Amino acid sequence: MGHKTAQQADKEGWLSSGDSSGTSGDVLPSIFSRKPRDFSLPSSSWGEEMMRLYNYYNSQSEEATEGQEDHGEQWTRLPSYNRSLKYATGGVYLSKIIQSKARLFTRNIRDPGAAFEYVVFSRQDKQRCVCVFQAGHLLEGPPGHVHGGAIATMIDTVTGTHASLLSAPVMTANLNINYRRPIPLGSTVLIESTLDKEEGKKKFILCSVTSTDGSRVHTEATALFVSVSVSHLLRG
Repeated sequence: MGHKTAQQADKEGWLSSGDSSGTSGDVLPSIFSRKPRDFSLPSSSWGEEMMRLYNYYNSQSEEATEGQEDHGEQWTRLPSYNRSLKYATGGVYLSKIIQSKARLFTRNIRDPGAAFEYVVFSRQDKQRCVCVFQAGHLLEGPPGHVHGGAIATMIDTVTGTHASLLSAPVMTANLNINYRRPIPLGSTVLIESTLDKEEGKKKFILCSVTSTDGSRVHTEATALFVSVSVSHLLRG
């Protein structure tokens, strides 16, 4: 699965109204919609805990802390849209009709709050990203708890977004996940992504999924992303 920042993708003509993780809020692709919805902004489907954490990290943004001494702890909210790429694997161009129906996997459920509700913040030094994730009822695996595949999807999304901030485009090369404790449906958790090391085109990232107070570790993971060229993506 590939990840790109929207500013780079938009310049190369890759995004329609796609997920623009890793960019500032002024990038709004407009081929199919002049005002695409930014899913990283609060909605009525967000619970109290998700709103509390959103407000906390948003209060640590550059705008909110203007005039204060910067210790590298400022956070930036990353916009997220629901449209995807103009090109399919292998370089096949999708028609406007087909492309207009394409949706980012984590943003394709129309029922608010039913599946993936999340917002990602990146730290100013790009060493860490944090995601506030609220799991909806359509993500059930074990009775009353979140499906392991949905957790893996969110880990890949957050770590991939993080890797894209460092070097885009990237592809997931390896994702190793250890499930510790199940996540109850409807609960809010924190997904934290930390850069471990970089070796040439390789980005090694650590990830943890914890309760919002940090007292419970639900999942731990390591991820490896590799920087690739646009031509590599087109070849498939």
